[in-house]
Amino acid sequence: MVEYSELIFEVSRPGRVGASLPASDVEKVDLQELLPKHLIRQDAAELPEVSELQLVRHYTALSNKNHGVDNGFYPLGSCTMKYNPKINEDVARFDGFSRIHPYQPVETVQGALRLLYELQEELAVITGMDAVTLQPSAGAQGEWTGLMMVKAYHEQKGEKRTKVLVPDSAHGTNPASATVAGFKTVTIPSNKDGLVDLEELKKHVDGDTAALMLTNPNTLGLFEKEILDIAKIVHEAGGLLYYDGANANAILGKTTPGKMGFDIVHLNLHKTFTTPHGGGGPGAGPVGVKKKLIPFLPVPRVDKDGDRYVLDTNQPLSIGRVKGYYGNFGILVRAYTYIRTMGPEGLRQVSESAVLHANYLRKKLEPYFEAPYSQVCKHEFVLSGSKQKKLGVRTLDMAKRLLDFGYHPPTIYFPLNVEECLMIEPTETESKETLDAFADVMIQIAKEVEENPGVVLEAPHTTVIGRLDEVQAARQPILRYKKEERKETVKS
Repeated sequence: MVEYSELIFEVSRPGRVGASLPASDVEKVDLQELLPKHLIRQDAAELPEVSELQLVRHYTALSNKNHGVDNGFYPLGSCTMKYNPKINEDVARFDGFSRIHPYQPVETVQGALRLLYELQEELAVITGMDAVTLQPSAGAQGEWTGLMMVKAYHEQKGEKRTKVLVPDSAHGTNPASATVAGFKTVTIPSNKDGLVDLEELKKHVDGDTAALMLTNPNTLGLFEKEILDIAKIVHEAGGLLYYDGANANAILGKTTPGKMGFDIVHLNLHKTFTTPHGGGGPGAGPVGVKKKLIPFLPVPRVDKDGDRYVLDTNQPLSIGRVKGYYGNFGILVRAYTYIRTMGPEGLRQVSESAVLHANYLRKKLEPYFEAPYSQVCKHEFVLSGSKQKKLGVRTLDMAKRLLDFGYHPPTIYFPLNVEECLMIEPTETESKETLDAFADVMIQIAKEVEENPGVVLEAPHTTVIGRLDEVQAARQPILRYKKEERKETVKS
């Protein structure tokens, strides 16, 4: 018997070195004088000993196993997994942006401050807001920042409102952010058309309503055509209207949240403005506000004093700092580059193409899946796998089968108000050929469910790892490698 791990997995061998480091020029110190004994390592770390070539091959092989928008179609609904232009990366690496430090005197970083100031102005125009902060480092933190300003606004008026209204098709971060900000949430059901039910909204809006959180188009990919009536209902009760910018890719250059009556907006730069998406960050979630909320914006604020750019901290009503330094600067450079590259006409074309692609794909797939909403969608749409479920195959099974064809599955089981939901967003950056190929595979899987369901139920067949026990993986994750856990034996 031989150890499988020794033959295949464990490539470390004593004496192999994959790095060449210069001699240390730091004076050695006695750790015993600096740290308690129990914090000092007694034995050398058990680090892998591999050559540089083995190290390169290891990480290259791992990267090849990853799926990303650079190597395949990524139709995750609501996530807007669009292509990140490489020019954004080039500009973010300019020395004048990448080799500066946030503690430098403002006189030495005027170019960086100018970029931030101009990005604020551009995002204000794009959203129809009066001022923008770039500080929040994610969309969810942007939500929390906006809700803290909602709280501060009402408290400044001597009101302690405790309720935030959230539609049943909202993003999961909406009620979570409201709870973290100290509010209680109330769910507003959708009507038969997948839109906010105005009569239900009227029942729940009262003097305790701090805000209604909404995205338009909503998470079903449908435009809230009664948005002006919604805004009026909330405003007449003294509440504020909050715009979740997750779906802003559908409205660029066509309309703005400001025109719809929203008071606060957060944007996900990774969704709409092609900054990197995923991997735990870094991210950016700028927040825009109407004039009455400007005093509550986080500090420091990037402002302009004549020809000079400054960081203003003298704002007594501000909710304070929400991110170290001034946000994730490199991400903001990428978004600025994208906006300047595209220009107003280019941004408008982004939304026109995104909406066209979504409706094209929707019409191709509707004959094979349940379509809970038949009206024209915006940038994304939902289908239901309820027809396939009756034959014993669930949406999850079809999503696993997609992996065999090299596609990342769409978002599944969200939003929660659609049974066996498939939420698909093709984005504007994909070609017609890609959309057709994806549609052909989805249609093939729908036919397999009817003719050969086993091939779907047992999928995936071609991936490195097959069907996982996802409940166990979530409840008992293995987060680090231990050699003894890899012991497997095979006949030699």
